[in-house]
Amino acid sequence: MFPNPNYLEFSRNAVKPIECLKRGWDVIKDQYWLFVGITLVGVLIGSVVPFGILMGPMMCGIYLALFQRQHGQMVEFGTLFKGFDYFGNAVIVAVLHVIPAMIIIVPFYVFIFFGQFMVLATSGHDGPNPAALLSFFFVFLIGFAIMLILLILLTVGFVFAYPLVVDRGLPGLDAVKLSFKAALANFWGVLGLLLLNGLLSIVGVIFCYVGVIFVLPITLAALSVAYRQVFGEPTYTSPFPPPPPSSFAA
Repeated sequence: MFPNPNYLEFSRNAVKPIECLKRGWDVIKDQYWLFVGITLVGVLIGSVVPFGILMGPMMCGIYLALFQRQHGQMVEFGTLFKGFDYFGNAVIVAVLHVIPAMIIIVPFYVFIFFGQFMVLATSGHDGPNPAALLSFFFVFLIGFAIMLILLILLTVGFVFAYPLVVDRGLPGLDAVKLSFKAALANFWGVLGLLLLNGLLSIVGVIFCYVGVIFVLPITLAALSVAYRQVFGEPTYTSPFPPPPPSSFAA
């Protein structure tokens, strides 16, 4: 028996990006290196199978560890693999995220592929036709801008989906729907946090890509704090959803 997402309240305009980063660091700093290992192994395992089949459970495991730290509990490395307890719903969230992303990205790359042939087909002995090249470049910029905007909206919409599966025990589809509602109600704060996380990731890339490994736990911790700012603590004290009523039967 799953909670009814229609009765789960959330706050609007509650996400404070800089505060999220600061509090996110406070959450993991006592076990920072453990979280570096957890996120690194989680991403590596999640990348083995396409379409997010394993990435979904790994993300649930990471958020489960982050919520445990928020409750003052010491985390063990094995917590990562407890994300498989949410396997079915985590996969649903992952697939619902990956498929729209592919629908957005693939046409753009198809356009680039065929657009280059069109430019070459109109080329003469003096090189590419300037008018055709300029038209291709103009359409490319428009297409890239549209793709980027759609991907940003998609990323913002899914930002609370895995936490809702872990923290509130929602089915995958319901978690995605509620995540979109709450994220859009906190759009600018969530977008600001994602941009800050992106800047930190760019700094990590500058350091020979290795720095991304050390930044990722902080950015995910910041997102877990943003989730708490929006949804607050569950009415039950445990970070796990309560068992179905039937399990209380003698």
